[in-house]
Amino acid sequence: MATAKMENVGAVVMGISKQNGQLRGLSSQSGSTIQSNPFARVSTGGQKPAADSQEGPGIRFGEDWKKSLQLPPKDKRVKTSDVTATKGNEFEDYCLKRELLMGIFEMGWEKPSPVQEESIPIALSGRDILARAKNGTGKSGAYLIPMLERIDLKKDYIQALVMVPTRELALQVSQISIQLSKHLGGVKVMATTGGTNLRDDIMRLDEIVHVVIATPGRILDLIKKGVAKVDKVQIMVMDEADKLLSQDFVVLIEDIISFLDKNRQILLYSATFPITVQKFMAKHLRKPYEINLMEELTLKGITQYYAYVTERQKVHCLNTLFSRLQINQSIIFCNSTQRVELLAKKITQLGYSCFYIHAKMMQEYRNRVFHDFRNGLCRNLVCTDLFTRGIDIQAVNVVINFDFPKNAETYLHRIGRSGRFGHLGLAINLITAEDRFNLKAIEDQLVTDIKPIPSNIDKSLYVAEFHSTNDEAEEQETQENP
Repeated sequence: MATAKMENVGAVVMGISKQNGQLRGLSSQSGSTIQSNPFARVSTGGQKPAADSQEGPGIRFGEDWKKSLQLPPKDKRVKTSDVTATKGNEFEDYCLKRELLMGIFEMGWEKPSPVQEESIPIALSGRDILARAKNGTGKSGAYLIPMLERIDLKKDYIQALVMVPTRELALQVSQISIQLSKHLGGVKVMATTGGTNLRDDIMRLDEIVHVVIATPGRILDLIKKGVAKVDKVQIMVMDEADKLLSQDFVVLIEDIISFLDKNRQILLYSATFPITVQKFMAKHLRKPYEINLMEELTLKGITQYYAYVTERQKVHCLNTLFSRLQINQSIIFCNSTQRVELLAKKITQLGYSCFYIHAKMMQEYRNRVFHDFRNGLCRNLVCTDLFTRGIDIQAVNVVINFDFPKNAETYLHRIGRSGRFGHLGLAINLITAEDRFNLKAIEDQLVTDIKPIPSNIDKSLYVAEFHSTNDEAEEQETQENP
């Protein structure tokens, strides 16, 4: 589909209720599902706050064990050096359990990315890690693979704790953990976040749990109630560590660590590391192995543009972008929850399918929007900075800053929602007169180039079928000319 606009749009009406963040421009043919990127690996996100991994069927191993794998379609898009500049290692080089390797390959992960190459063997050795790598380069796999490898199924207590700053990221990481561990024969993974029923979590922790993925407030509450026993936890991971060590969370994190075994291993991962991280590292980490893959800050595959507009011209400009760009899925950022809802309503009135999400929504609605957008049920998502942390939706090829952010760190995390795992994408910024100083400051701080938007944007910069690999092009040519 060449545009983001829905075909044959008649009278626009609201779909579902306004509260749940799912606004759609509807027509008599509106029941169809948005087609996700044919090359994208979009994993199915679970809606439940807590889930158990499934035991894999009995598998007989031999020389041809790989033939039994249920592999996803091969991703043939070109990847940038952000994920291809590796030492040439294979996942099999790390002496991982074969059942874990099966989960890795069935995720569609073919070879380790640079951060995974650096991190996996060190984490397996038990050493603390401080890792800095770009958004969308495989940080989740860098800590989940060694963590799951070290889970001992003979021990029926919590062995690993993964801390994340948002509920959506907790659900995403737990889903990846479950998929990776599905052949391991009974690794029990639980997600626990604020905004969900505490009694459900208490009942779940009465059963066997090996891995807990949590937001800080909820897990601390469960620990203090004596329900979550973390004194035998061997590995604690902090994903998006800079956010977890900000003023919002740092007191909670310090409190959680006080309940852990003194010999635990701590792994910190993020794209940005402010001074607070250095203080925390000096206090709690023992001779950490430092990984820094941030020689340049922005992803190589993201092309950045700005459009100079007045506030009143923003919606018209957005409408023009929708009609001219080949959007697979887009994420549109605003600076306040009120503006998110107003913009989502405007986009719907223009006849485009649109969801919205922000922190003040009820958790069940947030879960539903996140799940449905991830599965390609809608093309456009309007949100606040809630969605800048670690959310990995491979089908997103365009990010639009409807409101320009005030600092470089937020900008970096926002545009990192596009161009995931070395793929290509667009970041388009709507700039008012007040934003021009921020634009210059962010360009300087990130040492990046944000260009004026051209009248026509080359599709090879962001559309999957225009930048697939030569192998695919040759294969297509062979089929056409046998």
